[in-house]
Amino acid sequence: MSEKLQQDHYKVKPKDAGGDEAAYKAGRGAQFNTKNKFLKDERTREHIEGIDDWEEGGLPTQYLEQQSKTIVNKVESKDVGMSYSMNPYAGCEHGCIYCYARNVHEYWGYSAGLDFEQKIIVKKNAPQLLRKFLLHPKWDATPIMLSGNTDCYQPAEQQYRLTRGLLEVCNEFNQPVGILTKNSWILKDKDVLQEMGKKQIVSAMVSITSFNEDLRRVMEPRTTTAKQKLKVINELSSAGVRMGIMMGPMIPGLNEHEMQRIMKAAADNGATFTAYTFIRLNGAIKFLFHDWLYKNFPDRADKVWHLIEQSHDGKVNDTRWGVRMRGEGTIADMVAQQYKKYGKLYNMNAEEWSLRSDLFRVPGGQGKLF
Repeated sequence: MSEKLQQDHYKVKPKDAGGDEAAYKAGRGAQFNTKNKFLKDERTREHIEGIDDWEEGGLPTQYLEQQSKTIVNKVESKDVGMSYSMNPYAGCEHGCIYCYARNVHEYWGYSAGLDFEQKIIVKKNAPQLLRKFLLHPKWDATPIMLSGNTDCYQPAEQQYRLTRGLLEVCNEFNQPVGILTKNSWILKDKDVLQEMGKKQIVSAMVSITSFNEDLRRVMEPRTTTAKQKLKVINELSSAGVRMGIMMGPMIPGLNEHEMQRIMKAAADNGATFTAYTFIRLNGAIKFLFHDWLYKNFPDRADKVWHLIEQSHDGKVNDTRWGVRMRGEGTIADMVAQQYKKYGKLYNMNAEEWSLRSDLFRVPGGQGKLF
């Protein structure tokens, strides 16, 4: 099944191109580059005898610096829970195999596969662009989501500190912001987050998908451990930052049975709200995930794949708003029931809380009245 799926769409199977071992050693999620549907001509590896002509090696990460034109994006999708997002980086070194943001990398001229994890676009002027955006006289201080696409605390942040710069601008303007991450590097910004927390202009979610380290290492190879993520929740909630967890995606046959354990551990460490998504494999992610699944879990790959299909009307993806991120059918309904049951049990999402927009002000000017 796996081989046929690849043969139907690609001239080169990754195992024939000699890329598997190097990719695994480098801790990558994807094991090959899928075809970019926007490119007419691409360089491909079609003959095993040509392996020596390719510099695969340790698959080093490349940071591609650029001066961007915009940083805040209006979100048109009605079911993602945000109106605006900003992403200082495109592509993500975390390498989560299921990541929906992989497809966006094709717009930059790259592949959703290894390119997404190796070629990281760095928007070096992100803080300056945000400041300019917030100075617009018609801006109404609607909350903005950091990491609506790729993780703002991925390894590139250690070098560029763009997320830190964005938070400092938000704090200066009292601009409300939400954060989603699966990296403990967020603790480096505890000082500014604590200031924003006092003003109720920030909330953060940590993504936890599994306590099984063997699963996490291959599914989210360059993310921090679940134990460390709980430490993040504990430390920031103790500092006055409203903390929550994102359980996404829930994958039948792999991690959906961990929902209760994740919610309890998060609640015990200070998380007060939750969200979840059900696995969907849109665009190139379908082929990347299929390849990954059959390589890493050959004993249950067929079962997992069919369970995903059963939850999306015989497909592995659904584009219908309101359904695509929850799935439908017996398995998806079971996950939804667990989420509701354990959320109530651990008192999640019980408080009435919202980010404050009434404090917004232009530095040096008068505050806005709402």
